[in-house]
Amino acid sequence: MRRLSGLLLAGAILLLPAFSQGDGGARAQEPQALTFNGDVGILTIAIKPDQTAAFEELMGKVREALMKSEKPERKQQAAGWKVVKGATPMPDGNIVYMHLLDPVVKGADYGILAILYEGNPDPGEQRKLYDQYRNAFAAALGGGGFTTAADLSK
Repeated sequence: MRRLSGLLLAGAILLLPAFSQGDGGARAQEPQALTFNGDVGILTIAIKPDQTAAFEELMGKVREALMKSEKPERKQQAAGWKVVKGATPMPDGNIVYMHLLDPVVKGADYGILAILYEGNPDPGEQRKLYDQYRNAFAAALGGGGFTTAADLSK
């Protein structure tokens, strides 16, 4: 349980990087890399109920950034990345989203903001993307890298 709580804290830190204060917060700091060990990655987050459309729009921008990247691993990430939405709200009203990464691209950075910043190098646009994500994000619920124990599809 202690490891899970550490993972949750690390996930929150990785998903919502701080902004430098030297220029009034207009320029984003480089987010830390979010990588997964294992064959499959799962990341579960909560999104505010009135921000689901904004979050889903943002995930469309993540896909665009992955697909337009000249790095071949970015296209591989897109090919194995699904985001699924909980059918019912959590008791606090937030909506659960799970990022299913199958297969994981070893060593690739899955940080949402890192991908968005890479695809949108303008600091002003980065700030808008950050604000959109920050306004939608409610909590990191858990996740990690996994190996397949049984593949029932085969």
